[in-house]
Amino acid sequence: MTLVAGIDSSTQSCKVVIREAETGKLVRQGRAAHPDGTEVHPDAWWAALQEAIEQAGGLDDVAAASVAGQQHGMVVLDENGQVVRPALLWNDTRSAGAAADLIQELGGGEKWADAVGIVPVASFTLTKLRWLARNEPSNADRTAAVCLPHDWLTWKLSGSTDISTIKTDRSDASGTLYWSAKTNQYRPDLLELGFGRLIETPEVLGPTGIAGHLPNGAPLGPGAGDNAAALFGTGAAPGDVVVSIGTSGTVFVSAEVSPDDPSGTVAGFADVTGRFLPIVVTLNAARVLDAATKLLGVDHEELSRLALTAPAGADGLVLIPYLEGERTPNLPDATGSLHGLTLKTSDPEHLARAAVEGMLCALADGLDALVDRGAAANRVVLVGGGARSEAVRRVAPELFGLPVLVPPPGEYVADGAARQAAWVALGSDEPPAWTAETPEVYEATPVPLIREQYKRVQPR
Repeated sequence: MTLVAGIDSSTQSCKVVIREAETGKLVRQGRAAHPDGTEVHPDAWWAALQEAIEQAGGLDDVAAASVAGQQHGMVVLDENGQVVRPALLWNDTRSAGAAADLIQELGGGEKWADAVGIVPVASFTLTKLRWLARNEPSNADRTAAVCLPHDWLTWKLSGSTDISTIKTDRSDASGTLYWSAKTNQYRPDLLELGFGRLIETPEVLGPTGIAGHLPNGAPLGPGAGDNAAALFGTGAAPGDVVVSIGTSGTVFVSAEVSPDDPSGTVAGFADVTGRFLPIVVTLNAARVLDAATKLLGVDHEELSRLALTAPAGADGLVLIPYLEGERTPNLPDATGSLHGLTLKTSDPEHLARAAVEGMLCALADGLDALVDRGAAANRVVLVGGGARSEAVRRVAPELFGLPVLVPPPGEYVADGAARQAAWVALGSDEPPAWTAETPEVYEATPVPLIREQYKRVQPR
């Protein structure tokens, strides 16, 4: 029996799964928490990874491993491979001004979409490098290399200390603003535009490239950005749009061509198989539900029950869920707001329903944007922590207008990394076809009223 390891280093935690390479059967797993915040020292990720590996029984018996992780986070290293400063994560919006400046300096969003398939917003790595150069010049001067969270962890697992040996994959490189998924090449001119000079960047590997080796000699796969790994882990079929409700909300699909959206709504990332991953990302997702439970003093199960007690559309009560600013639409300084509060809607049931609908309306806008850019959408595959809510599962088809498939709860990002590791370990031309568990299917008559009243009050 050949075993492989998949690692998911997300914003909130690190998960490790050990699976059989041929079948995907889960053998064992481990988990450890990450600190909160939008600025985290990478050493905290390394400590969590060690704890999760120990919980999972170690990696001594695996034939390959792969790391997937949160995208865009800026990890800067000096010439000796030491971390220069805590990493700025994808959800840190302090570089919003830098993003706006970069758009203007290159000549507009269309120029960026043509160059790298995405348009600058505060989430992307290059905007954080610009912020660093402007606001922390001494740290900028010490910086000799930049990489992303999963690159850094893979490098650490390999035992290397040489910054020239850091490797990455297409999916994560495509979210930096200085690598193009269309040409499979770095854009050093854009890196220099953003940071003011050139620095070391990771080598970008193909789908089964070797990024290093574990102490037992087992190869490390190229890894992946979390969304690309989730798509790979779910085994989504053509026409399946994955909606992931975690710390962020993401809507994405595998495609043969980049969407090249000059508005920046749809980002033209890469997937883990050599194709593209058009994606729409919101900053606010499952934590909108967390905030609602805190506000109402209930747990998630009760929030779901309350939401399903209220009518569709919550009698006109609308929650705009921009609790941490927003990435799509690009409103980094926005706040959440509640509209339509009346005596009739001033109860826990209506507020719970408004929270679920507001979060899902933002994701439904993302689905529309993907379809407008040519994506096929026959079904929605709903994953992530937010998908555990019965209310979310039942309201989703009312808003998306498509059947919603909910696979059994699982670590789909870590599973995608494990499947990539199996592809490396088995040496096959195609990735292993692991058998997925049967999903629950939710269908409902669309309720256009919900999105109509949301759009009437949505900031632009």
